[in-house]
Amino acid sequence: MNRKIRSIAAALCAAGLALTGSHAFAAHGDPASGIHAGDVLVRLRAITIVPQVRTSDTLSALNVGVNNATVPELDFTYMILDNVGVELILATSRHQVTSNIGDLGGVNVLPPTLLLQYHFNHQGQVRPYVGAGVNYTYFYNDGLHAGGQQIAVKRSSFGPALQMGVDVQLTKSVFANVDVKKVWMKTDASLNGASLGTLHIDPLIVGVGVGMKF
Repeated sequence: MNRKIRSIAAALCAAGLALTGSHAFAAHGDPASGIHAGDVLVRLRAITIVPQVRTSDTLSALNVGVNNATVPELDFTYMILDNVGVELILATSRHQVTSNIGDLGGVNVLPPTLLLQYHFNHQGQVRPYVGAGVNYTYFYNDGLHAGGQQIAVKRSSFGPALQMGVDVQLTKSVFANVDVKKVWMKTDASLNGASLGTLHIDPLIVGVGVGMKF
């Protein structure tokens, strides 16, 4: 399933890169087309979060896993230069945690992410971009338990984030978007003060949505 999502996302972004070279979509020199320094881009996406789980110690022995989730995501990009923007991504999701002894409960994840982006073909209708940055992840509203006892988790973590995507302008101010991110996040778990190990979630995030240019 994860390999299929990666293949679809790579194909969509590759298609965007290929279209960039097409004269039919160039629209060079037209101020109504493309993006420019000072523009604000607001996107609303539906994203699927696919955890790439790694564990240590007791969590590995229990074969702990984290399920996928599909949620809305809102992001804001401010274009510092014609080709360079800063994006803030906001979303939250709830995930069930599984193990070979049964369901361990659910936990909410809030990972605001800040990315520095480079946009290719900024004056065109088809605009691929890449980004890199950092995320702060906050774990909350957890109800994790094992054997009737609560599992405690470390509340926050910092980690890197990478991004690739493409915007396709539909009207003067509206565009379609496909976006793929890799985010690194983790938490430490304990039971009655005894460490259970570290849970690396490190999700691949695939999103499709629409945006507006202001």
